[in-house]
Amino acid sequence: MAYASRIINHSKKLRNVPNLLRQDHAVLVRCFSNGAQSSVCKIEAAERERVSKFVACNHVSSGLPRNNCSRAIMRLGIPTVGVAYSRELTCSQVQSRRGFASDAVSGLPPHQEIGMPSLSPTMTEGNIARWLKKEGDKVNPGEVLCEVETDKATVEMECMEEGYLAKIIKGDGSKEIKVGEIIAITVEEEEDIAKFKDYSPSTSDSGAPAAKEPAAPPPKQEPVQQPVSSPEAKSKPRSPPSEDRLFASPLARKMAEDHKVPLSSIKGTGPDGRIVKADIEDYLASRGKDVSAPTPKTKDGKLEALDYVDIPHSQIRKVTASRLLISKQTIPHYYLTVDTCVDKLLDLRSQLNSLQEASGGKRISVNDLVIKAAALALRKVPQCNSSWTDDYIRQYNNVNINVAVQTENGLYVPVIRNADKKGLSSISLEVKQLAQKAKENSLKPEDYEGGTFTVSNLGGPFGIKQFCAIINPPQSGILAVGSAEKRVIPSSGPEQFQFASFMSVTLSCDHRVIDGAIGAEWLKAFKGYIENPESMLL
Repeated sequence: MAYASRIINHSKKLRNVPNLLRQDHAVLVRCFSNGAQSSVCKIEAAERERVSKFVACNHVSSGLPRNNCSRAIMRLGIPTVGVAYSRELTCSQVQSRRGFASDAVSGLPPHQEIGMPSLSPTMTEGNIARWLKKEGDKVNPGEVLCEVETDKATVEMECMEEGYLAKIIKGDGSKEIKVGEIIAITVEEEEDIAKFKDYSPSTSDSGAPAAKEPAAPPPKQEPVQQPVSSPEAKSKPRSPPSEDRLFASPLARKMAEDHKVPLSSIKGTGPDGRIVKADIEDYLASRGKDVSAPTPKTKDGKLEALDYVDIPHSQIRKVTASRLLISKQTIPHYYLTVDTCVDKLLDLRSQLNSLQEASGGKRISVNDLVIKAAALALRKVPQCNSSWTDDYIRQYNNVNINVAVQTENGLYVPVIRNADKKGLSSISLEVKQLAQKAKENSLKPEDYEGGTFTVSNLGGPFGIKQFCAIINPPQSGILAVGSAEKRVIPSSGPEQFQFASFMSVTLSCDHRVIDGAIGAEWLKAFKGYIENPESMLL
């Protein structure tokens, strides 16, 4: 019976292989739909080869002899490259590997190895925030196994196939797990759970790099014969070089001795580099009366240790640091600043908020109006809505605005899609919802992926007058918004002067994509919408 049961289990698994391939094929097509079909074909060919090997050795997995086929454990790995942008992430979309193992060598029953998924294009490692299933639990397709902290947010990882969670390799709080590294084991039969109590993956399975082969020994060098020197040269031994003497006048030596000044630290200006009185006086004057602050010491005379706290890097902090460093090192930034009068904008905002309050809607902020103006300016000057590649400049037809949001965990940039086509009330509502999700660390990949331009506002919340922001790659521009302030300007009426509110904005541009005149044209369009806000409503 046991023999027949193994045959049936493996037959079920073989019948499920085409479904798994079709699902992963669909994900790969979505991920590589933008000019990467050749890569998909290569991956599909590799998958078909692995499947054929798995099928050929199925008799070995089930205990049936078949020629001299090796009885080593066979695995079918189906990697998922890139990120799926659907709202419901399933294991077929996010699991970086699924391993099917037999009991041919290890004596373990058939099981599946769940690897750390790749949940964003920039993700190379992740953390396990917490497991929602525990060892021994039954898992069904669509149920959440665990929460994975990526470089962008915390994402729920769902299960695709029915079975039992036999072993959790990486527990709650596990950090810096490489993509593809095994995090858990599932089995089909409940009675197989106990057999994985002491299971630990091998080094090759856990994603660790293989040991490097020892380097070949360097080739032996033939001794090089030195030319024979003449007897005359040997008879003249080299005299050791004498140390440079310090020449100083007697008065200079006396002054240096009195003030405990080493002559070696002074460059002489006298004849033949002689140190004279003026050199000592200049040295003492340059040193001045600067006395270093006394170093704090304890009662026994020992130096007092610094008091500090080491704060571990969060995943979002590490990725933000890496991306901004790459941006400053590889993107030729330049900056354009303009002052915009916001009196009409503030008046329009006051009128709109009165209507919003009357209808029970959310209040509209100045930042919401800035996002709308930036989106319309991008539609008017589409060259700024582009990104650089080695072969071409990609100009986007969608205007998706990322909005910088600061949280306790780090900086997030959720995206407002098609902001040029949305009303102010819709933009305002989306910004508030996404900002709340960012603070709760619950953003999904679709909440921050796909932006074409970024707006960062430090004026309203912090009162910063003007600043220059760092471009968020692969974008080519970011707008830094300062605070509004009252200024005195000439008046065209009977009075000579009047007050007006001005807001400074700075556009950071990638000079590879946006020329100076194009950046100036975009700022001119943006300023026109801010100073004549009624035109945004047309």
